[in-house]
Amino acid sequence: MRLQAQSDEPQLTEPADAGLPQADRPESAPPTRRRGRRRRLRELGPTGVWPTLFTLGNLVAGFAAIHFAAKPVIAGEAIAGPWGWSSLTVAAVLVLLGAFFDTIDGSVARLTDGVTEMGGQLDSLADLVTFGVAPAFITLHVASQYIGVEGISSIVNPDTATTLGKVTWAIAAIYVCCAALRLARFNVETASGRLGDTLSFRGLPTPGAAGAVVGLVLMHEHLAAVSLESPSGALSLMVGLMAIALPFVALLAAIMMVSTVPYKHLANRYLRVSRSFGYLVRVAVLLCLAVLWLQETIAAVFLLYLCSGPWDLIVKRARGHEEPM
Repeated sequence: MRLQAQSDEPQLTEPADAGLPQADRPESAPPTRRRGRRRRLRELGPTGVWPTLFTLGNLVAGFAAIHFAAKPVIAGEAIAGPWGWSSLTVAAVLVLLGAFFDTIDGSVARLTDGVTEMGGQLDSLADLVTFGVAPAFITLHVASQYIGVEGISSIVNPDTATTLGKVTWAIAAIYVCCAALRLARFNVETASGRLGDTLSFRGLPTPGAAGAVVGLVLMHEHLAAVSLESPSGALSLMVGLMAIALPFVALLAAIMMVSTVPYKHLANRYLRVSRSFGYLVRVAVLLCLAVLWLQETIAAVFLLYLCSGPWDLIVKRARGHEEPM
């Protein structure tokens, strides 16, 4: 019985080279664990060339915006770009250029049947730089012109002596975090960024949030340059108030990004469907206003879009309460 019991137990034997040092053991096949890791790697399918190039253009625009925003230039006192633009103006325009690329790459991907999971992930990474990090950094630089920091080249940081400076830095950090959370949620909800033909967003999209911030920056830089050419007390006061209000606009945009407030998809809702003649007239009027007052029109459009989500929600709830009565 004892011999039988021993024969039923599994026989554990050591390999022949168990006593040899690791270096003296003969070459063998890769371990099973390594082979398992290789099996778990997913095969990457083909990726559309043109959509990827537009997405990378968005990423480069965001990187360049951070570069220009880091220049120690006060609006109107130094030229950092074409047509006498300040460095912050160039940075804001580059963010808007990134938004244009972000709009184009999705359309091109659908037209060329190049919508892929890799493209969706790459698009979110580019959006985080262009519409998350860049607007936050631009906000810090604008605020640094009016908050007591040491030297023109200094920028608001957590060690800034003033309370307003510390609050501004905290708001910029919150904005970046909310942009990252918004993009992560978007990828999970829409299968890695495959948006398709939806007519609304859940929460403020990151390009809209960035547009509200940099649109206000464009108007601030324009009015600051005008006030230097023809000094005016009222205009200088307005420029200062805009700079102080900018971090709080960024905070509102951050909150709206992670909210569940619905926002309209402007491109799908207003550009990809047939509209009435009156709608075309309104678009023509808006373009004429943009020609006459470009910076003011851009700022107004993005700020109205930022406020449109809460406003539509309030109107719908008010109508819902009125209907039963």
